[in-house]
Order: sequence, then C-alpha cells, then structure tokens
Amino acid sequence: MMKIPKEVIEIIGKLEKKKFQAFIVGGCVRDYLQNITPNDWDIATSAIPEEISKIFPKNYTDNTFGTVRVLTKSKEENLKEIEITTFRTEEKYTDKRHPDKVSWAETIEADLSRRDFTINAIALRLKDDKWEIIDPFSGQKDLKAKTIKAVGNPDQRFKEDALRLMRAIRLAAALGFTIENKTYKAVKDNSSSLKHVSQERIRDEFTKLIMSKNPSLGIELLRETDLLRYVVPELLEGYKIGQNKHHLYDVYDHSLRSLDYAAQKGYNKYVRMSALLHDIAKPRTKAGQGKDSTFYGHEIIGAKMTKQILSRLRFSNKEIEKITKLVRYHLFYYDAQEVTESSVRRLLLNVGKENLEELVQLRTCDRIGSGCPKAMPYKLRHFLYIVEKVSQDPINSSNLKIDGKDIMGILKTSPGPRIGWILNILLSDVLNDPEDNNKKYLESKTKELGQLDEQKLEKLSRIAKEKIGQVVGKRDEMTKQKYWVS
Repeated sequence: MMKIPKEVIEIIGKLEKKKFQAFIVGGCVRDYLQNITPNDWDIATSAIPEEISKIFPKNYTDNTFGTVRVLTKSKEENLKEIEITTFRTEEKYTDKRHPDKVSWAETIEADLSRRDFTINAIALRLKDDKWEIIDPFSGQKDLKAKTIKAVGNPDQRFKEDALRLMRAIRLAAALGFTIENKTYKAVKDNSSSLKHVSQERIRDEFTKLIMSKNPSLGIELLRETDLLRYVVPELLEGYKIGQNKHHLYDVYDHSLRSLDYAAQKGYNKYVRMSALLHDIAKPRTKAGQGKDSTFYGHEIIGAKMTKQILSRLRFSNKEIEKITKLVRYHLFYYDAQEVTESSVRRLLLNVGKENLEELVQLRTCDRIGSGCPKAMPYKLRHFLYIVEKVSQDPINSSNLKIDGKDIMGILKTSPGPRIGWILNILLSDVLNDPEDNNKKYLESKTKELGQLDEQKLEKLSRIAKEKIGQVVGKRDEMTKQKYWVS
C-alpha cells in the first residue's frame, strides 16, 4: 500500500491538535485502497470554515459549501492545494444541481451519507499511528466486486445532482466496473434530468470519460441509458448505419473503436475527441447502400458539426479550432507514386505543422477502427518522411524571402490590397517549387505582376489562394475517396 503524503498527514495533525476531527475522504480514499495514486486529496473535518482558515492562513475559502482550499509547499501538482470541507448535510435540490441549503453535520457518518456512490463514501482516520477505515455503506465490498452502487436510495441521489448520472458512467469506464442493477435502472429512469445540468459541467465529465481507459464502454453506457441524447446526440445518428467495403463496422461502432485505439495508445484529448467525431457526418452524407455506398464531403460537413458540438459543450476556442481542423483534414490523401511534395506543403499549410503528428495519430485510429491490420503502413511512414523533408520549406507568406514592404519598394506604391494579392501569387509559386523562394526570382515576378490591372491581379490571387488551400492536389482524388493508405 502506498504512503499517505506528508502534506495530508500534517494538515490532519494540525486539525486534531486543535481538537477537531479530521478524515481523508472521497475518491482519493477509493484510489488509495486500490493502490492508485490519487489526482487530489480531500479532507473532511468537524471544524467550520472560519476555524479552518485560522489554522491555515494560506487558503481560498468557499463558505457556501464549507470548503477551504489550503495551499501547501509541495512541488507535486496533486498536492499543491488540498481541499478541507466541513462535515455537512444537504437538503432539497430544486434545480437538480445545487442543494437549496447546506447544514453542518456532527459526524463523519452523516457526511458520508450524502455522497454519491459507496466506493466514494469511505473515510480514513489516523488513530494510534495507524489508518482506520470508516465504511458505513460497505464501499470496500463494492470495490472488491468492482461495482458502482449509489449510497442509499439511487433515485434520491440522482435527483440531488443530475450530473451524478454521468459520473456513474464515467467511473464505470475509468475503473472498468459494472453498475449495480438498481443504480443502473435509476440512471436510465432519471436520464432526462441531465438537461438541467450546465453544459460546462457536462463537458468536464464527458472529457474525463473520453480520457478514461475504457471510453467506448462509457459512450455505450451513455447510449444504453438514454444519456447520450443529452450529451452528443449526433453520435446516435450513426448507430447501425452500415458503411462501404473499406469498413468492417457501422459508423457508430467504428467511431468507438477508433476512440478506443486512441485510449490504448495514450493519445491526448484532441486526438481522442477527433477520433470519436471524425465520421460524425457520415449518416447525413451517405449515398447508396452496401459495399459501394459513399460519404462524399463528410469531412467538410463533419468539421462544421464538430464545431457546433464542441461550441454547445462550451469547449474553449483553442480546443474547438484544433479538433475541428483534425476532423476536417482526416481524409488527407497520400500515395508516394501520385502525390507531390507541393501537396504535402499545402496540407502543412492548412493543418499546421504543430498538428501534423496528431493528424497522423488520428489516421492510425481511423485505420484500426475500420478493421485494418496495420496502424502505420509503409505509405504512411513514407508520408512522414516527406513531411520531415518539406517541413523546412515555406508554407506561408511570412517565410517568403521578400515581404510586403519589399513589394511596396519594388513597385514604388503604398499599402493596399494589391500587396496581399501579389504575396498570395508568390506563395503559390513557391509552394510548387521551393527553389523559387529567392529574392532574384521573387523581385522579378513582383515587377511582372505589378504591370497587371487590379481585376487581373485579383483573379490570379484568387486562383493562387485556391491552390494554396488544396490539401491533396486534385480534388477528384478526394471525391473518389481514394484515401486508404495500404
């Protein structure tokens, strides 16, 4: 069994020295009993917030719920702040999110009785230099049985806080546990209550589920209990929707298998979320049936749907932009015999060098989720070689050997749209042939372009931008869905 951190022991010692009761509680006890390093440590005490603050001056206090966050000197991230909460009981939850009234409880047993699941309703007390377990709801038994079971009446627990519906699912996915029958039934019976929970809280719980070791188990449990319609209902559209000859599984199952591979490989949340959502638009774009059915443009529509989903769940703009970009370009076509280096440069321009590794990771998830035996075949390895080769080439106008000021000097003109148009044309040329990125050629080309009227120059710029924006050279390569790297 791992050791309890000294920071936690010191806090308990200071509370007990002042004649207050103090216990380690919550998920950290559950993890400790399984010999898992907790993400954080929580303490429950008989001291009220004002008394806690006097003992620990360096703190952040939330008197509404009796929680004081004590700052420590630890360099460990999970120990820099330790939450201390006064024993409490809670009354009616009118909004299914927050208690209408919080009262201080007299005992640790009363405090544990308000908690969500038995495995989270266990406490540890330091007694005679040994850790004593307080377990009034048989949480240890459920831990051994790998069971998620509500404390007391499950309906009541879920009516108190509807987010607990998702938490039951997330814990099952994270721990590989099953949900006890009465608790499972209560989750399903109360599923519509999730609509009362804020999107931010749903997002946080959903992200934790995605980052668990068994995310597909969690997604499937959300579907079975009718919770998925209140989280990402778009995923339900792919359930039992068959695909073509390139896939062994239906759209929904493929998405879950892709996500599971991302979890298996330890990929980050961007890759995991894009693995789950990359084919989200297939049901809306499907044409035909059987092995020759098509899903033209699903990557474009899927990117729009992904943005809507993530925006609805209140993800940050940075997260939305990155995940949407991965979904948008997950069909990049690459064949060493057909695709040119300029096509790879255009892909780099659209996706960004910083996202290429994750885009390739998404491709491997897509392949394994489709039933392909190899995640990284020769052609994809060769693609990475070409990426490395061209990654030093210019992929935006800031990498050109001349800039807007140079162009104004050459043409003896002032700032205006003509400068941007010329830069677009020059960049298009250089993307096709990096050797053109030298001052002599660029200055000569600028003088040539400077002789054109605005209408002609704008048209050439528009054509250049279209070329720059192409991910894979010829568009028919994409529309024929020739993207399978074998």
